[in-house]
Amino acid sequence: MQPPENITQLLAKWSGGDQTALDELMPLVYDELRRLASNYLRREKVGHTLQPTALVNEAYLRLVDQNNSRWQNRAQFYGIAAQLMRRILVDHARAKHAAKRGGGGQQRLSITSANAVSEKPDLDVLALHEALEELATIDAQQSRIVELKFFGGLSIEETAEVMGLGHATVERDWKMARAWLRRKLE
Repeated sequence: MQPPENITQLLAKWSGGDQTALDELMPLVYDELRRLASNYLRREKVGHTLQPTALVNEAYLRLVDQNNSRWQNRAQFYGIAAQLMRRILVDHARAKHAAKRGGGGQQRLSITSANAVSEKPDLDVLALHEALEELATIDAQQSRIVELKFFGGLSIEETAEVMGLGHATVERDWKMARAWLRRKLE
């Protein structure tokens, strides 16, 4: 694993328009992005048609397409990558669900590894997405914390860094958001 400073320096260069920095950055972050993608897809229903490499590649294409991004640090980068992967999974689930014309074949996503947002062993990825969208209208900060922690796999400390918040604030909002989501999804 590369020191965060190396990745942060390359992100800063890339933000400044240095395309060679992107070429240097991707090999350094690819394994972590693939690990995130594998973790997401491990929670999916058996037989999921999207593979980790395809998820990383799609996220990569969307990341590269982010014009005028001001990358602050690696935690922010992984947070954005996680957000993009979430959107890709939701889009994939919607497309698959639409293809089945509501045939009950919705994608399932386990969130037990994210400190048990729910007591259920798995959740409908679309229901989770909709619940997070609703939470965002009530408390955007809590919604973003769930996204970074669950989808991004960031720690409390990394989430606090990305959001510019204190550790205690993130911890408190994470607990409140989990409780709200548990009630909403049950």
